[in-house]
Amino acid sequence: ARYNRAMPSTHRAEDIERLHKIGSAQRHLFYSILRLGLPCPGRDVDAQQGLVFDFLEDRSDPDGKLIPAMTGHEDGVISLRAAEADDDVREAVRVSMGEPYRTLLGHFRHEIGHFYFQQLVARSDMLDEARALFGDERDDYAAALKRNYEKGPPSDWPEHFISTYASCHPSEDFAECWAHYFHIVDTLESAHAFGLSIDPKTHQNLETEVRFDPYRASSAQQLVDAWVPISLALNTFQRSMGQADIYPFVLPVPVIEKLDFINRLIAKSRRHDAWW
Repeated sequence: ARYNRAMPSTHRAEDIERLHKIGSAQRHLFYSILRLGLPCPGRDVDAQQGLVFDFLEDRSDPDGKLIPAMTGHEDGVISLRAAEADDDVREAVRVSMGEPYRTLLGHFRHEIGHFYFQQLVARSDMLDEARALFGDERDDYAAALKRNYEKGPPSDWPEHFISTYASCHPSEDFAECWAHYFHIVDTLESAHAFGLSIDPKTHQNLETEVRFDPYRASSAQQLVDAWVPISLALNTFQRSMGQADIYPFVLPVPVIEKLDFINRLIAKSRRHDAWW
């Protein structure tokens, strides 16, 4: 709770349910942060760029027109549109933006990526390597978003990026890859905890079992080698129930290289007093 600043109203039962969903996703985020042993300074430690959350409500202009709250990050402040906790609102936004995936937890994992770029990359000797992989985060952000809105993503984006949004600016590429790193390690940990193994009758190259701690993976390739068969199986389960793929993404080699950078960055930044 010490990381939370602006909170939405709780006057109605649906407001309380909304806040419960937000809190659940936020706790899941902090679980991964703790498991990875990452430093997480709040405003009491870093008054300028320490982590703090604002959960913002939509408002209306004088004519009654809805003004949606914005989700984003700036200098340690993660703002989340509280209405994203409502399934109908979030799904409508997902469809309108042509996204294959949109969840509360995904928002948290993406925005915390921006926070950790400031905390771990911008202040480190890995900044030049990050720029070589992701591009220069100093590129004009507004111009990049305008260009993406007017022209769309580059035609070859699937060969270099995890998503179309990642292709619009280096900062978003890093945050998207950070979020996917969290997706992968956390889901693989669940597979490990349940003793899940993949042994298909065909495609023996997809046989796998998670025999390592994903939160302490030696490389991104170790994660990907386990993740591809397991995510394929999970997607198949979803389709068998008439549901969308749980992981509708492809990991080209450049993305795996970016994930490996994140894996090395986290290993280097891990707190010496990490308790897990």
